[in-house]
Amino acid sequence: MEELLGEQKGNIDLHIHSRFSDGGLTPDEILLAAKKKGLSALSITDHDAVGAYPYVIEKGRELGLDVIPGVELSCEADKTDIHILAYFFDYQNKRFLDTLEEMRNARYERAKKIVKNLNNIGIDLQFETVLRCAGDGSFERSIGRPHIAEALLHEEFVYTYREAFEKYLGYDCPAYEDKMQLTPSDVFDLIKGAGGVAIMAHPGITNVDYLIPDLIRQGMSGLEVYHADHNIIQRKHYAGICKKDRLLFTGGSDFHRAANKVHSPEIGEPPIRASLLAGLKMRYKEFL
Repeated sequence: MEELLGEQKGNIDLHIHSRFSDGGLTPDEILLAAKKKGLSALSITDHDAVGAYPYVIEKGRELGLDVIPGVELSCEADKTDIHILAYFFDYQNKRFLDTLEEMRNARYERAKKIVKNLNNIGIDLQFETVLRCAGDGSFERSIGRPHIAEALLHEEFVYTYREAFEKYLGYDCPAYEDKMQLTPSDVFDLIKGAGGVAIMAHPGITNVDYLIPDLIRQGMSGLEVYHADHNIIQRKHYAGICKKDRLLFTGGSDFHRAANKVHSPEIGEPPIRASLLAGLKMRYKEFL
């Protein structure tokens, strides 16, 4: 499956975040960046948000870009946070939209609790500052820890984004708060009910290979084999699992913006050939 990697006209990127969650670019800016990069297809996969749709599908068509509906959801298994990418779903499905709204509301309340925790340890951060970092109100955004980290950096309570997570926002840190969690079966049922397929995001980062067989039984359809943080060995390993279990495989940059990661990938990295998407389109209906 390594033949699906490499520079080629019409490459794809199926894992991109916009300002509707914790990305730094608007959907329009993402589309223009993808066009400039020479991509033929992409998916905007915001956390718990599909506000970019259907606009990006229509605008992408004008630019000659194939835009696949996408979103990134979270669930918990064996006390581990697992991210699930959904593709090809009906982004107007009422149950799906209602659940996403519930999750965004929970993110908002969680962010308020984190700021209160920061205040309790002497960090005088205002929640209004977090909201300003999250956007100007023109986007229905999923507020997350990255926005709080940005606010801490803006107010000079920390010197780097990484320091914000290591000192205050990371797991077991003094300001940390658990987020709303669904079970894997909850997420898979939600996605399938909207006509989509469920893909485990960046399995090489999550590192829960022992859970993959059970997740497949619960309804997981595939793995994100190609990811900016997966090395060659990991790509071959997860491609092998997909081949053995006849799973779908996808790939993308997980683009956010430079401020959010020490080594932030660009849109279109790693370079993934369009033939991956062609195979994905042919096979995904088998998993519904």
